[in-house]
Amino acid sequence: MVNLTLAHMTLLSVVGARPNFMKLAPLARALARRPAVEHVIVHTGQHYDAEMSDTFFEELSIPRPQHNLEVGSGSHAAQTAAIMLRFEPVCQAVKPDVVLVYGDVNSTVAAALVAAKLGTRVAHVEAGLRSRDWTMPEEINRVVTDRLADLLFTPSRDAVENLRAEGVPDDRIHFVGNIMIDSLVSSLDAARALAAPRRHGVEGKRYVLVTLHRPGNVDVPDTLVELLETLAVLSVESPVLFPLHPRTRARIQSLGWSAPDGAHLHFLDPLPYLELLSLEFSASLVVTDSGGLQEETTYLGVPCLTVRPSTERPITCTEGTNRLVAARREAILSAAREALAAGSRHPVTIERWDGHTAERIAEVLVDGARYT
Repeated sequence: MVNLTLAHMTLLSVVGARPNFMKLAPLARALARRPAVEHVIVHTGQHYDAEMSDTFFEELSIPRPQHNLEVGSGSHAAQTAAIMLRFEPVCQAVKPDVVLVYGDVNSTVAAALVAAKLGTRVAHVEAGLRSRDWTMPEEINRVVTDRLADLLFTPSRDAVENLRAEGVPDDRIHFVGNIMIDSLVSSLDAARALAAPRRHGVEGKRYVLVTLHRPGNVDVPDTLVELLETLAVLSVESPVLFPLHPRTRARIQSLGWSAPDGAHLHFLDPLPYLELLSLEFSASLVVTDSGGLQEETTYLGVPCLTVRPSTERPITCTEGTNRLVAARREAILSAAREALAAGSRHPVTIERWDGHTAERIAEVLVDGARYT
């Protein structure tokens, strides 16, 4: 077993996209309470738009990154390579005891590769998730990162079993719980106080919240048109609020598509975390292809339709409120109408999704604790 207990520790967190920031925030707070720990934050700039990045640091009270690699957009290869080239000298200068990586984005695998090749220990927050869909770049990132990591912090029991099946020794695996829920729990009161449904004209109404950004849904014109037409039909029955990821907005604009008369499909700019959470909390239904929203809606008891053939978070389907649906009109409308007709919320309790995951991670890193 790797013993990480030291009189003084330097930990380096690498983040690059908005799901990373929600995972970093509670751990940054937990580490700040430990005087023997120096915590250095590196922002790769994978998400460089202010609405996709800067507001999350402000709302979640994350310390400003000491380093910003300003990588920006590009192909998967170009972005991953750029992060590696720019992160390596930072890692060499800081000389951290552990590099912490989060989730499954390109920043995650790029930083893990650099650290591993420098002989620096790697800790993966949100390890062990598997969709078994190799068409998803995120699946490749997850598997490679977990293979490189010395410490694997898992959000659920099924993630532990995935790692064991791949031959990962038990002493590297720590079942600490879901750190995304830490951010949700700490932010929920502030999110509710925003009263975002009132500001968007849906207070007291049955409404649907939508987020879609994955290439399989938005980069194929025929699929995107079918999804938009489906949402337009659904919006006649219940207003639909659709904050647009920049790539999704660009694809819609390239199609020249607009909602038909009578539809109540409202395209919104990317929303800050608290505003999105405020809308999510009061929604009657969420339609998404995001991983994080599958987890958040499960915790909140909000029905969720995930427009994907598979999920790396199957516990949200077996124990939560999530349901996978095909990107086809009848499949989505049928499932949406069924969920809206049911009407009631079903709060879900999942083991260690309790708002204390970050403290457990800090205990492992700093105190040498074990969580099994």
